[in-house]
Amino acid sequence: EVQLVESGGGLVQAGGSLRLSCAASGFTFDDYAIGWFRQAPGKEREGVSCISSSDGSTYYAHSVKGRFTISSDNAKNTVYLQMNSLKPEDTAVYYCALSRVYIAALIGGLYDYWGQGTQVTVSS
Repeated sequence: EVQLVESGGGLVQAGGSLRLSCAASGFTFDDYAIGWFRQAPGKEREGVSCISSSDGSTYYAHSVKGRFTISSDNAKNTVYLQMNSLKPEDTAVYYCALSRVYIAALIGGLYDYWGQGTQVTVSS
């Protein structure tokens, strides 16, 4: 059974940083993509970033480009999301998800497995 466990969320002041982790387990396929999505109260889910396990290709939403960095440690099956220069509008529950297909886009429907989410709150 595929499991994704997020960690690293918390409360931070605007301008601060957080690093989220997504530990994946329970699968045997070699090529996959991990995506980060977020959902704020009363808003639709939004794609944040994704990374390919095969070649490390990455993609970012315009709203986070230049501030967030996604990376992976394939030996640990763990993906990280370094979030710098955080803004109050980044406040949301952040989810990581796994897809068997990597594309340079953030389409939630392509992701088959989802974590439970971690709360990120940015105070002004």
